[in-house]
Amino acid sequence: MASSFSSSSLLLPFFLIIFSCFIALSSSRRSLINHPSTNLPRSGFRLTLKHVDSGKNLTKIQKIQRGISRGSHRLNRLGAAAVLAVASGPDDTNNIKAPTHGGSGEFLMDLAIGNPPVKYSAIVDTGSDLIWTQCKPCTECFDQPTPIFDPKTSSSYSKVGCSSGLCDALSRSSCNKDKGACEYVYTYGDYSSTKGILAMETFTFDDENSVSGIGFGCGDENKGDGFSQGSGLVGLGRGPLSLISQLKETKFSYCLTSIEDSEASSSLFIGSLASNIVKKAGASLAGEVTKTMSLLRNPNQPSFYYLDLQGITVGSKRLPIEKSTFELAEDGTGGMIIDSGTTITYLEEDAFKALSKEFTSRMSLPVDDSGSTGLDLCFTLPSNAKKIAVPKLVFHFKDADLELPGENYMVADSSTGVLCLAMGSSNGMSIFGNVQQQNFNVVHDLEKDTVSFVPTECGKL
Repeated sequence: MASSFSSSSLLLPFFLIIFSCFIALSSSRRSLINHPSTNLPRSGFRLTLKHVDSGKNLTKIQKIQRGISRGSHRLNRLGAAAVLAVASGPDDTNNIKAPTHGGSGEFLMDLAIGNPPVKYSAIVDTGSDLIWTQCKPCTECFDQPTPIFDPKTSSSYSKVGCSSGLCDALSRSSCNKDKGACEYVYTYGDYSSTKGILAMETFTFDDENSVSGIGFGCGDENKGDGFSQGSGLVGLGRGPLSLISQLKETKFSYCLTSIEDSEASSSLFIGSLASNIVKKAGASLAGEVTKTMSLLRNPNQPSFYYLDLQGITVGSKRLPIEKSTFELAEDGTGGMIIDSGTTITYLEEDAFKALSKEFTSRMSLPVDDSGSTGLDLCFTLPSNAKKIAVPKLVFHFKDADLELPGENYMVADSSTGVLCLAMGSSNGMSIFGNVQQQNFNVVHDLEKDTVSFVPTECGKL
């Protein structure tokens, strides 16, 4: 059954308790961190992102279901971990602060490590900082699609000393005197973890751009099934251990193609290319306007990028949501993060109930209560449906209103004859997921503390 739907006038085709966070470093401590030497192009560089389910014979809703399943543990523990991080107290040096780290991302990037370079694929995660891969000799390692890195074969490998600023950036680290190196433990919200030696290596991107002296985790004890789709992880968070920070770049962006397009590749841009690529490639959408909004910082969850969401409109009605619903509280709880590694958007429970109620009242279709899709709100499609009108959906951020294209929040399943809202409810923390971000070039400016949504045909970049 082929169906399509329209939003307004637009017709549309159908981590746990976490150790090893960084604590905000003072300028004197920050000066201890070794910055890598680089021969990257001045304008930055581009990396291809591959969805973990690309190439598989799956429908859009099946991919969404698999993404929800992968992220379920992390979602359930986000709020709880934030509360426990606060419970230790901002000035309590006897307790380990435990901000949540994402992990279990949805996109992979190819890179190479060492000299000579050894290729591997890594999960891209905007919700954490550490770069790591599995290393020999492995005491406990999960199966990965590429050979495990052997540091003995690389002439550019070196261990990070215990007095290094990179070691100091980890809240849970220790000095292994026998190995003369900094040992780390990094645990994610889905029970997965990595433990090993903090080291420095040469990383090669796109087979031609090499950077020496990047700090990374060489993990020899790695547990859980959250990373089996890759051979490690590249953190793009806000801390000093992330790839962005170590490259001393202030901008990066990603442009995600539609989740149902199994052939098109998404892209990650590092450096000034992040904000200039759309015009150069001629992939901007006619008549669409870039929306830029401020990012918030949370000392208790320093890796995350927080948005200042102030309200939501469905159709022509602004939802009756309490102002405090999406606020980032003084104790570090609540708020909304933007996350490329979470599939759908999750709203605090009361807000989602209000959204569902208004959506239902504006749809001309009966509600489907079968629960067959795993999504919270679905409607039954008529067998002869070709075009379905759906209410417009606008997110009101502090500095900009972002109206989403219909395909970024509605998904049809022809096999079961339902049309579903690609959003769900959460407790404590809200998340702006990657389905809602598709076909935008999402530009993070770390110097200005802003994020911009540039409407883009990402498959044309």
